[in-house]
Amino acid sequence: MSKKHPVIAITGSSGAGTTTVKKSFEHIFFRLGLKPLMIEGNSFYRYNSIEMQQRIARAQKAGKNFSHFSIEANLLEDLARTFKVYGETGSAKHRHYVRSDEDAKKLGYPVGTFTPWQKAPRGTDLLFYEGLHGAVRTETVNVAQYTDLLVGVVPIVNLEWIQKIHRDSALYGHKPEDITDIILRRMEDYVRVITPQFTHTDINFQRVPLVDTSNPFMARDIPTADESVVIIRFKDPLRFDIDFEYLRAMLHKSFMSRHNSIVIPGGKMGLAMEVIFRPIIERMIEDRKKA
Repeated sequence: MSKKHPVIAITGSSGAGTTTVKKSFEHIFFRLGLKPLMIEGNSFYRYNSIEMQQRIARAQKAGKNFSHFSIEANLLEDLARTFKVYGETGSAKHRHYVRSDEDAKKLGYPVGTFTPWQKAPRGTDLLFYEGLHGAVRTETVNVAQYTDLLVGVVPIVNLEWIQKIHRDSALYGHKPEDITDIILRRMEDYVRVITPQFTHTDINFQRVPLVDTSNPFMARDIPTADESVVIIRFKDPLRFDIDFEYLRAMLHKSFMSRHNSIVIPGGKMGLAMEVIFRPIIERMIEDRKKA
């Protein structure tokens, strides 16, 4: 953790909605005039897309599962080192994973490959990470220890699957049955790697639909924000000076479900992030100036 060079990490599964949360943070950074170093979790994949498919095929032939959720499929020691070095120096090495044709045109490298590692420019105000493994702790690596704010994005699992199926179908042209196979293949790592992270996060956002999602593999639509509620859980409300009475006043129709959890209408999620995170980030920047 670092007062001088803060590190913020958003962690969640594929289809959880971390990209939407990332956009909310980007709006806050813009309004506060901050320059973040943006780090994407897929830039720490260990293998390019061809190598990954080979590894998956080899694992399946041996009766095992392998996925991007797996510890072994990612450079998590490098991710932890990136957080640590940035916290100490305000700079770090980074690269990009080329995920789409649009990325390929912009970055000049084929889809499914990586750009070369390069040193990030100095002068950024904080590091912002969005990906699968921002709060990972194992016997050999502890990514979470180098963060100043850890946020988990955790819709209930049926909703997460619906979102993933619709997203991957729309963006990448995948067939729903192929996406279902991916979900099943990743399940062991989801339980072993992804889920435990949300014990270590400082704040979790869990969206819960108020419509029937009992068969996510047949759902035609993603439940809308107005058809959902969001449970916001604070691991230690005192650490960030969370004023629940103020939150309840600002977020109409919200209520406390536990001493550290507030439930809000789904349509208020963006406002909730503004109300919760802006003061935290402002405090980080003030501490940074003092440091």
